[in-house]
Order: sequence, then structure tokens, then C-alpha cells
Amino acid sequence: MHRIVPAVLLLVALIHALPLAGVLSAAALQRLYGVPVETAPLELLLRHRAVLFGLLAAFLAFAAFRPALHGLALVAAGVSVGTFLLLGLLVGPLNRELTTVFRVDLVALALLAVAVLVHLRRATAATA
Repeated sequence: MHRIVPAVLLLVALIHALPLAGVLSAAALQRLYGVPVETAPLELLLRHRAVLFGLLAAFLAFAAFRPALHGLALVAAGVSVGTFLLLGLLVGPLNRELTTVFRVDLVALALLAVAVLVHLRRATAATA
């Protein structure tokens, strides 16, 4: 039971590290998201987004081995995944690539929910 939270954090870190490939080029971004990257400003924003995902992935992986950071990491991952899912629902129809991202994030959200329950249960048991 004590390995669930670290395992989920590592898995979600891996999911968040995948977009790092977008840092390499506009072509890599287009393969990832199925969206034409036709302007320099859009390329800049998407490549910077890839870097930020890499930073979040690094933090989640680091936090997986630091129990004191589990709560913060679960919140950060939950906000990241949850906002993408909410925005995906609000924006409307997604292309094939973004539908795949959406589905992966649904799985990540379910895993994070389990990890949060385990984390809270452990925290409650420690204070009792």
C-alpha cells in the first residue's frame, strides 16, 4: 500500500514527460497534437509548454521519492490533468491525437484519485 502513491506519481511523471519531444521542432509538435504549427508565435508557445511539462514531470518524479512532497505533487498533477480534461470538454470536438491525450489523462486522473485516497488515509492514520 505504501508504494501506490510513488508508483502513481512516477507514471503520471512519465505521461507528463512525453510532450517534451515537442521541444525539438514544430514537426514534433504536429505529430504529438495533430495541429499544424504554422506560425512562429504558436511554435514558441507550444515548445515552451513542452518545457513546462518537462519541469512538472521532473518534479513529480522527484516527489515520488520524497513522502513529504506527495501531497503537493498530487495537487500539481491533479490540476494539470484536471484542467486539460475540463478545457477539452469545454472546447469541443478534439482531433484524434488530442482525443488520445484526453483518454490518457482520464486514466491518469483515476490513478491520481486512488493515490489521493491512499495519501489521505495514511495521513489520517499517522495523526490518529
